[in-house]
Amino acid sequence: MTEAAASARRRQMPLGVVMVGMAAVVWWPAFTLGAWNEVFFDDVLAVWAASTAACAFVLIEHRPWPGRIRRALFLLLPSLWLVLNFVVGEDSADLATALLTLAGLVAVVVGFPFTVWVLVRIVWPDLGDDTPRRTKAAVVAVVVGIAVVSFVLGLNQARFLTCEDFTISGNSEPPGCTPAPPA
Repeated sequence: MTEAAASARRRQMPLGVVMVGMAAVVWWPAFTLGAWNEVFFDDVLAVWAASTAACAFVLIEHRPWPGRIRRALFLLLPSLWLVLNFVVGEDSADLATALLTLAGLVAVVVGFPFTVWVLVRIVWPDLGDDTPRRTKAAVVAVVVGIAVVSFVLGLNQARFLTCEDFTISGNSEPPGCTPAPPA
């Protein structure tokens, strides 16, 4: 192997780690959305924890303020949703509940991908500098593809999993799961 080929391979290794790591993170929330029609609280709180830690890092990193503030505000979306859950009581009007639901949706839909991207940039700061645009697009396509396929698998879980599979794994049975055949 030539020195140039070895150097190119060393630069691609972190890209593979990032792609696999992002796919591993995104599949379960996408599957639960398909199977149970919701993202579970532990996934939302994992996004909150990661985005809060990333926000703290963004605020102390050595970069110009305008970009850092914008990124920090996006990373605070899951925290905003969490605070709204404490502020909006169970006896609130339907409008408050609808706004809280909307804030949660925004926190997950915007906050999750943005948090993952910021975490990737923290772990691998050179990603944007010398990585071709088509390579970054390929990573995004693979991760989005995994998320879409996981969602479809969740929607069709009854075709390849049984209710017992969910029970044994410690999960609740999703609507429409297939009962296990008699032993």
